[in-house]
Amino acid sequence: MNLLFVKGLKLNRDKIDNFEIYPFNIPVIKSLDEIKLNKNVTFFVGENGTGKSTIIEALAVCMKLSPEGGSGNLTFESFNSTSDLNNYITIYKGGRIPRKKFFLRAESFYTMANAYEYISDIPSMHTHSHGEEFLNIFERFNPDGLYLLDEPESALSPNNQIKLLCIIDQLAKNGAQFIIVTHSPILLSYRDGEILNLDDNFNVIDYQDTNIYQTYKLFLNKPERMQHILFDEE
Repeated sequence: MNLLFVKGLKLNRDKIDNFEIYPFNIPVIKSLDEIKLNKNVTFFVGENGTGKSTIIEALAVCMKLSPEGGSGNLTFESFNSTSDLNNYITIYKGGRIPRKKFFLRAESFYTMANAYEYISDIPSMHTHSHGEEFLNIFERFNPDGLYLLDEPESALSPNNQIKLLCIIDQLAKNGAQFIIVTHSPILLSYRDGEILNLDDNFNVIDYQDTNIYQTYKLFLNKPERMQHILFDEE
């Protein structure tokens, strides 16, 4: 394992006055003490609404990245929906400083792409398909970087998810660090990654024990039987 840029984070619980207001009322945050990162590739998994995006957004802001995505030299805001969780977090930093930082947030990618039109000489991202735009960004990553990815699979076909998996592997082997929120069984399968389960207080979980793997396997093994159960049985 390469030396990490971020080794974890701690929630400063003593500074929080009320755990009944957002975002502190989210169950996984309400019970959070600290998160330890042990590998160059870490996945956050959990059902919708468990707080995955809220936590990775707070981590991005703590690392001086825009909550809507982009690199360290991009600061923009289209609509302020950011929680103030970052104000209550302490980052455990490793022994290296990343030369490049990037936060990809699928839901605000279009706005981020527009912002880049004004600050860089990168050709317009809008001349490509949405999936091609995503891949173009991933292909510009370098080994000496920290990459926070929130559902990077959202615009990618299965084949392009496999391409992204190869990019992640090559960069991680050469020093990059990834923290990834995903629902993709392809990305999640990465053999050298660690999966933290937000449905179980950030405990480490094996790939084949995740709900993502089990649901896809159950459905794809017997799609007709599953649809009969879903649509026909009372």
